[in-house]
Amino acid sequence: QVQLTESGGGLVQPGGSLRLSCAISGRSASDYTMAWFRQAPGKEREFAAIIATRQRGSATYYADSVKGRFTISRDNAKNTVYLQMNSLQPEDTATYYCAAGERLIVSSYRDDRRYAYWGQGTQVTVSS
Repeated sequence: QVQLTESGGGLVQPGGSLRLSCAISGRSASDYTMAWFRQAPGKEREFAAIIATRQRGSATYYADSVKGRFTISRDNAKNTVYLQMNSLQPEDTATYYCAAGERLIVSSYRDDRRYAYWGQGTQVTVSS
């Protein structure tokens, strides 16, 4: 049984930074495609970033809206995936979810239906 537990959300001023963590239990994080999605109030859940399996070179992909500001990474020793978020803006306000999927290919990375395991979410609020 795979469990994902997010942490690190909070309130931050525009231009600030936060680092989200997703701890994985039950399996090795490097065996999964690990992703961050987010959902703002009244909006659909959207893709933010992914890191591929170690077999696929741990390649990373980002939504255009976060590219250059967010960085996804994985610490295999800690079995944890991170999302470093810089230059945060009010439009980044959302609940952020960590997800894990198996046997994904590049064309499916952004599709939340492909991910079998989800965390409970952590709230990020960007406001002055």
